[in-house]
Amino acid sequence: MSEQQVYEYAVVRLVPVLAREEFLNVGIVLFSKHARFIKARVELDERRLHSLRSEVDIEEVRENLRAFTLIAHGDPAGGPIALLDLPSRFRWLTAVRSSAIQTSRPHPGLCADLDGTVDRLFEELVR
Repeated sequence: MSEQQVYEYAVVRLVPVLAREEFLNVGIVLFSKHARFIKARVELDERRLHSLRSEVDIEEVRENLRAFTLIAHGDPAGGPIALLDLPSRFRWLTAVRSSAIQTSRPHPGLCADLDGTVDRLFEELVR
């Protein structure tokens, strides 16, 4: 039996019109301090996005989501925030903000397979 890992996750949300506060779940970010693990998985469903806002710059949205994953994964192309340690990156990504890319509050969990948990949460909460 694999060792159980404590983790935190948040749902990545796209808020196309801030004033309306409607959102579309587009990803998951999962972090485990003990396992030194962080992973973000995002996917944009353009059809669903257009149901909330017909006029949207899809390339800009894709670039913002790409930056989110670069930061989560510590890729230097994500800028200075991507170079922070794992806990700091997770806290920065999940900080409350009023922008088009937001996250839910972090939720705790316990599992033996962090990658599998990312996939399971993604299927349950995004797809």
